[in-house]
Amino acid sequence: MRLLIAFSRAYPLQSAIMLLALLLAGVAEGIGLSALLPLISVAMGSQIGAKPGASAGHSQVERVVTETLASFGLTPTLGVLLIVIVLAIVVKSGLVLLAKKQVGYTVAGIATDLRLTLLRALILARWEYFLRRPIGALANSMATEVNRTSKAYLHGALMSALVVEALVYTSVALLISWKATLASLAVGLLLAYMLKRLVGKARRAGMRQTELLKSLIAHLTDTLISIKPLKAMARESRADALLAKNTNRLNKALQKQVLSKEVLKAVQEPLFVAFLAIGLYLVSVFLHYPLATVMVLVFLLSRIVKRVNKVQQEYQEMVIFESAYWSLKDTIREAERVREPNLGSEVPSLDHVIRLDRVSFAYDEECVLQDASLSLPSGLLTAIVGPSGVGKTTVADLLTGLIRPQQGEVWIDELPLAKVDLKKWRKMVGYVPQETLLLHDSVLINVTLGDPELSEADAEQALRAAGAWEFVAEMPQGIYSTVGERGSMLSGGQRQRIAIARALVHKPELLILDEPTSALDGESESAICDTLRQLSGRYTILAISHRATLLNAADRAYQLQDGKACLIQDHKIASAHSG
Repeated sequence: MRLLIAFSRAYPLQSAIMLLALLLAGVAEGIGLSALLPLISVAMGSQIGAKPGASAGHSQVERVVTETLASFGLTPTLGVLLIVIVLAIVVKSGLVLLAKKQVGYTVAGIATDLRLTLLRALILARWEYFLRRPIGALANSMATEVNRTSKAYLHGALMSALVVEALVYTSVALLISWKATLASLAVGLLLAYMLKRLVGKARRAGMRQTELLKSLIAHLTDTLISIKPLKAMARESRADALLAKNTNRLNKALQKQVLSKEVLKAVQEPLFVAFLAIGLYLVSVFLHYPLATVMVLVFLLSRIVKRVNKVQQEYQEMVIFESAYWSLKDTIREAERVREPNLGSEVPSLDHVIRLDRVSFAYDEECVLQDASLSLPSGLLTAIVGPSGVGKTTVADLLTGLIRPQQGEVWIDELPLAKVDLKKWRKMVGYVPQETLLLHDSVLINVTLGDPELSEADAEQALRAAGAWEFVAEMPQGIYSTVGERGSMLSGGQRQRIAIARALVHKPELLILDEPTSALDGESESAICDTLRQLSGRYTILAISHRATLLNAADRAYQLQDGKACLIQDHKIASAHSG
């Protein structure tokens, strides 16, 4: 029930409309059911309308209906009672439609709201959060867990509707015979209690599914990202074995869920029939009710027990999916807890230099930078070289504000990054990551990322600046040609140039390239270096590489080693001094 309470708090108006509609629908159905007993009596020839309360066989329900109709100047004839029943059914159907429409809209709204909440929490989270989270697990939260959560709400809402119906039937039945009604309720609740272990098994199976789906989709995502090298080394069978193991575990959890659901239904049916037979016998033999009363009472009691059984079934369905909601909420809360703060409000301008001043940074216990200082003069190409793992990418992350130094500061001209509006600063940065990530879409979309403020002309200008326009123009559909999954229809050099165009299209002040030539052959590497030379002077460029080739294009270069930055090349500054 904790889930329904949580949703009622999150969607109070929608929940109130649904419950009110269900309640009014129940009242309408109750009115129709109340007219059912007098109708049967009339059909069997009893003159209940002549003298209300004159016959000892008339129940309280018959007397209430008769007196109510009399207050409106109506006699409880066959026609009048039929009209009352039909009107009650019409009103009930309309109200149930309203309630179900509200439930459907709320289910869709829940899925949308949860996806948007998760998306915004992830987008605003610190970069370090993603370093410790499998992307596949986050994708599972966005798709599978959201979908299962909406199903949990749907079954919870259906359960609420069944509870209202059961209360209506119980109210009418109590007016006919409170003894028989209380006895039937006791039996129904006893049956539900006896079968609660099956609900518990379903809950545990649902929790297991949530856990296994997260693991399975995380591994599947990692496998598909790495499918090319896996196939190239004939190692895909190992990935298949791991995924098959997780899939089989998920299958076992699903089997337990199905078994508990079907056993619950199978056991409920014979118990219900046995109860109905015994109840019919007792009411007829020991309570000496008229046949019309027995017929209506058995009808009501059977529906009460059926509703109790269905309430338990819907509750079982709800708890199967419920764990997905709590897992999703945990993901959202964790992402919100590590929300990236906006450090300041100052708008920077990179007119002279961006620099690291005595910066230290460590990942957990591993120290990467220790009292490191370096500067990137405006309009020049600065290279940082060094072997893998010495902190080159960490420098780029510090410059963009993705991470903050534990000691020291990053300066943009004379403005510390701690006082800068990070969003405005990052809009001034063009970034080309070490792994070139292209969308399975057109060249245009890959360059502009669908930004409506960027035109085809902007994309062409960026492609020309990146040295990519020549080969793009020769593609079958030009700038509208699809590049394939992760850019697989292009060469490594072509992918790199499109990634550079993407970084240039919004005309940044600072261009950062992380290992721009690491995956290229000698000819492509030389061509990229030529492109960087042409861009130098128009942009402040930081190029990161573990290969010394980039030094030929650089105006200034640093060697990272032992957490320090050592200046090893300064062509432009030296020539300026000599002049």
